[in-house]
Amino acid sequence: AVVSTQSGHYGRGAFTPLYRGFDDFFGYYMGGENYDTHLKDKGLDLRSNFFDENGKFVDELRWDLDGRYSAELYSERTVDLVNKLKSQEDPFFIYLAYQSVHAPHMVPQRYLDQFSSHITDEKEKVFAAMVSSMDEGIGNITKALESTGLADNTIIVFSSDNGGNVNCVGKVTSSNYPYRGGKRALYEGGVRSPSFIWGRNRLAPSKSDAMIHVTDWLPTFWSLASLQGKLNPNNPIKTKPLDGINQWLAISENLPSNRTEFVINIDPFPVKCGHQVSHAGLRWKEWKLIIGQGGPPSGWYPAPGDANLENPCGPQDSYIELYNIIEDPSETRNVSDKFPDIVQMLTEKIKAYNATAVPIGNKPYDPASDPKHFNYTWMPWLDMFAEVPDETYTLTKDLWLSGNELTEDDILSSRDACFDPDLDINTVEF
Repeated sequence: AVVSTQSGHYGRGAFTPLYRGFDDFFGYYMGGENYDTHLKDKGLDLRSNFFDENGKFVDELRWDLDGRYSAELYSERTVDLVNKLKSQEDPFFIYLAYQSVHAPHMVPQRYLDQFSSHITDEKEKVFAAMVSSMDEGIGNITKALESTGLADNTIIVFSSDNGGNVNCVGKVTSSNYPYRGGKRALYEGGVRSPSFIWGRNRLAPSKSDAMIHVTDWLPTFWSLASLQGKLNPNNPIKTKPLDGINQWLAISENLPSNRTEFVINIDPFPVKCGHQVSHAGLRWKEWKLIIGQGGPPSGWYPAPGDANLENPCGPQDSYIELYNIIEDPSETRNVSDKFPDIVQMLTEKIKAYNATAVPIGNKPYDPASDPKHFNYTWMPWLDMFAEVPDETYTLTKDLWLSGNELTEDDILSSRDACFDPDLDINTVEF
């Protein structure tokens, strides 16, 4: 069984979890939803996806969970899955991506009360309480693994998707100090994140400095399942060539990693609150090359309330930056002028990676995706067409109903939602 909780940002059903190898999904398709109402810009985006007994895809919109805090919902769902999987002999993989602690920052009062006596700043109090709610949920999941007897044969990986979100405007809630920068930056404060892996009787307490990339998890997990005899260890993963490397020996035996490099990012487009010119970053052994803007954020941001540390907004980004991450993990010394050969070699590596990149498919905002057209829910709206039309089209209610295999009764029966029969929908050009 392969199941997923939470998700984000889809325009086509083919990109949603069940069509990418998962057996079950509970979460949302967009990002930045309200934790309680599960609305994003007046559109509901909380759903359960599964295939029914006839193999038909089911997209169950969860209007019934209005008012339930998302961290608790995801934790409860995962505990239920663990209890259901306890009698299964085959390996299982659960991907749980909490909404916490992404904006909007909100949390039930019972979690805030835990910090009211010793944290006075309201923003810091909310942030701490959100972390606490997630921590409680993870504790409940590990208790379920113990009670079902699955803990002894389960590997748990905890990881964040990026460094803490910091900026030079307003109060800094997160800190990646002594690393530089934060979320959206190519600096170590944006690249590094809290992470651990736990496996009873498989992993001794230790700290690893091995170079491991997120793409390495798939072949690593595959190897672990193979070692259990459930999969043929000589049977390679039947996919296109992977970027990932099996890192189990580096993790379990503290051996050197087989990885020597990874791309941090190659992005020609500006990002809100981030880089405003094209940028690229590559790590190779001890070296990191940044071309363009490494940030913002570009400074060294202290922990909240630490008055002994400076909180600069600079320095200004250079066009070419080279750092020895082993000797200078805080990236305070740009040595690009001292090692031009290294700069040239890493630049050629970036060019080679970029030459194999999939063409960028960023699209402008499509008014046809507005949830008001879909019963005030977020939908993979492009699925209504077998292919993107060459000519402009007008999205109508009949087209939406037929594209989603729904009837008028389905629309009218949805709780607390309505579809305006006289909706004036914009004509959208492709």
